[in-house]
Amino acid sequence: MDARPTLLVIAHGSRDPRHAATVAALCARVRAQRPGLRVEVGHLDFNAPSVPRVLERLSAEGVREVVALPLLLTHAFHAKSDIPTVLREATRRLPLLTVHQAEVLGPSSLLTAALERRLEEAGLRPGDRRSTGVVLASAGSSDPEAIAVIAEIAREWRRTAGWCAVRPAFASASLPRTADAVRALRADGVGRVAVAPYVIAPGFLPDRIAAGAREADADVLAPVLGDAPELATLLLRRYDRSVLATVHRAPAALSA
Repeated sequence: MDARPTLLVIAHGSRDPRHAATVAALCARVRAQRPGLRVEVGHLDFNAPSVPRVLERLSAEGVREVVALPLLLTHAFHAKSDIPTVLREATRRLPLLTVHQAEVLGPSSLLTAALERRLEEAGLRPGDRRSTGVVLASAGSSDPEAIAVIAEIAREWRRTAGWCAVRPAFASASLPRTADAVRALRADGVGRVAVAPYVIAPGFLPDRIAAGAREADADVLAPVLGDAPELATLLLRRYDRSVLATVHRAPAALSA
C-alpha cells in the first residue's frame, strides 16, 4: 500500500448537480498532476458520499492516515467549526485512522492567477487591465475575519496586477452585492467592469453573482474557478504542507 496519506477533499455539497461534477473534474486534475496519489471526495451536505462514510470506507480498506483538505477559499465557519466537528466525531469511531486537517485554500497567488485565467477566457486581454475595474465576487460570510481577508485580497490584487480598481462583493451575509459593486465602479468613472467570481463550483450563490453581474450590465463575467490547473496545484501544495507538518510532530500526535 502507498505510504503517502490519502488526500480527502472535503466539498460543501449542493443540490445543483454542476457542483459535484465540478469538484469531480478538479479532483481528476489533481490526480493527473500527482499520479499514484489516492484522492477521495467527501461532502458536508446534499451529495454522497458524506465525509464520515468516506472515512469509514478508507479505514475498512486499511488506510491509516488521511489529509482532509477543505475545499474552501476562506477560513470561516465551515473550516473553524463544521469540518473539525465532523472529523473529530468520525475518528472517534475509527481508532486506527489518523486524520490531519489541512489549511483552507486562500489566500494564495495561485487563486488570483486562476481568476486572471478565467477573466481572459471570458474575453479580457492583458492590455485591458489599466482600464478595467474588477468586482471580486465571493459567496459571502458572517465571519468578520473572512470578510477582511476578501477585502485584503482585492487590495493586493489591484496593486500587483495593475487593474484600474478591484472591489469586493458578496452573494450573501455581507454587503455590497455584485450589482451594487458594478454600479459603484461605473459611478467612479470606470469604463469597463468585469466580475470575477471567487468561488470554486457552480450553485445557488454563484448563480446569484452571475445574476447581479447581468443586472448591472457588467462588461465581462468570468466563469467560476472550477478545475483551473492553478487550483489543482494549490490543492497539492496544501496537501504537501500538511504532510510535511506531520513529519515534525511528535509521534504521539500522529495517533488517533
